[in-house]
Order: sequence, then C-alpha cells, then structure tokens
Amino acid sequence: MQFTPITDPHFYAAAVPAVLLLGISKSGFGAGFGSLAVPLMALAVTVPEAAAILMPVLLLMDLLGIAAFRRDFDRRLLAFLVPCGLLGTLIGALLFRTLPAHTVAGIVGLFTLLFLAQRLLFPPRADTAPPSRLAGGVLTTISGFTSFIAHAGGPPVNAYVMPLRLAPVVFTATMAYFFFIVNLSKWVPYAWLGLLDWRNLATSLVLLPLAPCGVWMGVRIARRISATWFYRMLYLGMLLTGLKLAWDGFIA
Repeated sequence: MQFTPITDPHFYAAAVPAVLLLGISKSGFGAGFGSLAVPLMALAVTVPEAAAILMPVLLLMDLLGIAAFRRDFDRRLLAFLVPCGLLGTLIGALLFRTLPAHTVAGIVGLFTLLFLAQRLLFPPRADTAPPSRLAGGVLTTISGFTSFIAHAGGPPVNAYVMPLRLAPVVFTATMAYFFFIVNLSKWVPYAWLGLLDWRNLATSLVLLPLAPCGVWMGVRIARRISATWFYRMLYLGMLLTGLKLAWDGFIA
C-alpha cells in the first residue's frame, strides 16, 4: 500500500476539530471532550480506522502533556491506576475482533450518564468518603478497555478520580501520565491487528501539526481556571461524551 493520506475534505472537516478537542483534553481542561474524537471522526471513516489514525497524534500529545505537567502528578495514585489500565488494554486487544465498537461506545456512554446523574442527584458532601479501591480498579480497567477500542478511556477513570477532589493541576498531570502509559501499550496490539497501515499513518502525519496547538490551548486554560469551573467543564464534557456515545451505540 502506498504512503498516501486520505484526501476526502469531509474527513478533515470532522478530523480537525476532533484532534483539537483531543489536544485540549490532554491538558486536563475539558478532559471528557477527548472521548468525542473517535465518534467525530467516525462520521467519515470506520471506528477502527479513526482509532488507528489517532495513535501517532496521541503519542505526540501525551509527550507534550507529561512535559508540561512533569512535576505535578500523584505517584501513589498513578501506581494504582496503571496496572488496572494495562489489564483493560489487554482485554481490549483480545476482544477487539469480536466486540462491535458501537456496542462498546454505547456501554461507555450509558455508564457515563449514570455517573453524572448520581453526582447531580446525590452531590457529595465535604465529608463523603472517596470511592473504594475496588471500584477504582474496576473503573480503571474499563477505562483501559474502552481506550483500546475507541480511545474513550476518559469517562470511566474520571468517574473514580474526580471524587478524590485533587487539585486541577494534580488531576491533569496524573491523567496525562496514566494515558501516556496506556496509549503506549496499544502500539504493538494495534500493529498485530493490522490497523497501523501506511494510509492511516500518512493521514496521521497530516494531522500531527494540530496536536501541539490543542495541547497548548488546553494547558494555558488549565493553569488559569478555578477548581470550581475546572470540574464544571469536566462534567459538561462527560455529559456531551455520554450522550454522543450512547446515541452511537443504541440509537444511530
């Protein structure tokens, strides 16, 4: 296959905003919005193809993200999250050929909306205990799984980490390192599944210059926004993501 990128303008009409949203989410600001990237691109290409095209873009974004927040992450929390996330990616690799991507999208969207409904109907008090480590392990494993299938790992792990009430910069840094490791672990399985073909890689190179633009925009906002507005934007991003994924999975 020739090293020729996609030339359809309709694809780039969906891909450009998708990559910018993904970059902004990598800064931590509006982290829920990142899960919209693959559904947006799936308006023009298949979900597996969209996921494969985003792999090099994600790698650059992850490197920029950990460079920007290299001193702020929570080491103990990261040590707990990473093994669970990697277990999820392993499960995703094994089930990728048998489980339709739209089914995964629908399940993620439904659980995201249920989590938001629980937070709105039963808002946590200052003395409310954080989620158990068992719940965190399950949610983070689901995050690794949905990240492998459709780069939609944000909502499940956010459902565990957000109630911990970390400072915005600590939250951002920890998620940046977590997804850097998870996304790095997906390269070999993606190649094994035949998703990293020359056409997808050539298209990735066309989109790559947008990666630092999105991350830069998000980093500047994340370092200036208050904790209250930071989490409000997270909730909004998760709401839009949940609605979009649920629609793709159960209605469209």
